Amino acid sequence: MKKNKKCIGCGVVLQNDNILNVGYTPNLEQDYCMRCFKVKNYGEVSNITGNPDDYINILKSVDRTNDLVLYIVDILNIRENLEDIKEYVDNDIVLVLNKRDVLPRSVKDEKILNYLMEKYHFKDYIVVSSLNNYNLDLLYKKILKYKKSNDVYLVGETNAGKSSLINKMIGNYSKGYPTLTTSNVPETTLNKISIKLNGNLNLIDTPGVVDLGNIIYHLDNKYYKILNTRREIKPKTYQISKNQSLLIGDFLRIDYLSGDRNSFTLYIPNGITVKKINSKHDNLKELNYQEYDIKFHEDFVVYGLGFIKIVLNTKIGVYLDKDIKTFIRKNLI
Repeated sequence: MKKNKKCIGCGVVLQNDNILNVGYTPNLEQDYCMRCFKVKNYGEVSNITGNPDDYINILKSVDRTNDLVLYIVDILNIRENLEDIKEYVDNDIVLVLNKRDVLPRSVKDEKILNYLMEKYHFKDYIVVSSLNNYNLDLLYKKILKYKKSNDVYLVGETNAGKSSLINKMIGNYSKGYPTLTTSNVPETTLNKISIKLNGNLNLIDTPGVVDLGNIIYHLDNKYYKILNTRREIKPKTYQISKNQSLLIGDFLRIDYLSGDRNSFTLYIPNGITVKKINSKHDNLKELNYQEYDIKFHEDFVVYGLGFIKIVLNTKIGVYLDKDIKTFIRKNLI
């Protein structure tokens, strides 16, 4: 590989040491830095910072305002602990579960909302889809109800659909073309972008927070569009017996270690291939291995990919990159 290889999109020297610095790419064989790759493929322009603490600093700057915060979350990829944001932001927070169009229509919003309201404590909760304009009028009413001033902040991780939501709200509620202004946040190199929708509301966008436990940062580029699906997921159900496995894509294998036949239902993007194989096969054995005991009322979650609902109490063995977050939670649906 050429030394000091440069991104063909922006000319910066490529590096794979720090995802928060300019020129980052997970694979130095690639031609684009991550930022240019997202611009080229998704039209997503991301802010860049050279200091990991800048993401924390921008959340702390939001905390100092006392204004309403919209916490935008990908409904398929809900973090293990959503309340960890309160470590930095003590404002009133409305939890906005975006990308409703991805989950099957048979799933009821009320079930998801009740699940979250039992576990977390936010000012309010809502399920929306910026793609289908679903519940955006209700979200707008909630914003007007809870806002402390005309300024309302949007926070969330990258790939949660924050930009798409803002663009849809601009189209719905802006009187004419909005004026975009950028101002430096005190004590940080990041920028905020203020969008004046009308005389009653300014949406203030903040840079998406990067969680390196998300699977999207550990897979080849061929998976980017698949993981950022905009199509309704069709759950895949498999009957699994002892000594059988599920091979998911070319990055994950799940061995069934229990004795009784069991049912596994996968809520993952449709473009991810799944094969049932005999466990004696050596696929992906070079990856990290970990065993999990899962109860009948729990999901096994691979962060950034989706989750697996298992019918009976079971024990599974999982081969996966050690840096990808996995966890067990009470059934979401």
